[in-house]
Amino acid sequence: MRLILLGPPGAGKGTQAKKLIDRFGIPQLSTGDMLRAAVAAKTDVGLRAKEIMSAGKLVSDEIVIQIVADRIELPDCANGFILDGFPRTLAQADATEAMLKGKGLKLDCVVEMRVEDDELVRRVSGRFSCANCGTTYHDDTHRPKVEGVCDKCGHSDFVRRPDDNAETMRTRLKAYYKETAPLVGFYYCKGVLKFVDGMKPIDEVFADIESVLGTESAPQPA
Repeated sequence: MRLILLGPPGAGKGTQAKKLIDRFGIPQLSTGDMLRAAVAAKTDVGLRAKEIMSAGKLVSDEIVIQIVADRIELPDCANGFILDGFPRTLAQADATEAMLKGKGLKLDCVVEMRVEDDELVRRVSGRFSCANCGTTYHDDTHRPKVEGVCDKCGHSDFVRRPDDNAETMRTRLKAYYKETAPLVGFYYCKGVLKFVDGMKPIDEVFADIESVLGTESAPQPA
């Protein structure tokens, strides 16, 4: 199963991707992780990317597409993958389609997670995490069981990302609506777009994702 989770920052794509990984045993492909891995492995495309980044420039779509193309050739992608944070633009979506077609592959589904803007701002501006193990919490919906103590590791130091605030979030949303939201129409026209209500509790959102994928009754992986 080859999937894209589409939605604005804070919609819960990462949370649902982890549940999909556990459910179907397919990897979540982050362009950032793939880029770092290609550079570390000193592949041809990785060396090209390293040279560009060392010059302080942005890696081109062509290089990112090649990195994705190389990554999905690995054995763990044989049964599918989840694309995380890519494509972000119509040009990238077109290039991804062409790349997959060249391999005789296609996307099975693009799941759009719909969440109201005010809720997105609330979610992001309330996030904090354990400085030791990285476990995430939220001011309103997921505080530590013992105040000031991490549930997982017991440490008492917590941090907030400097960009997890209302002002920065609204700026990120503007960029999303300008650059990435047009993908909704793009994939609708391709006949692969489904949507779920991302305002629901996490487990209900996942149940809805399974429903649109038609996998509610599929057997659990061993």
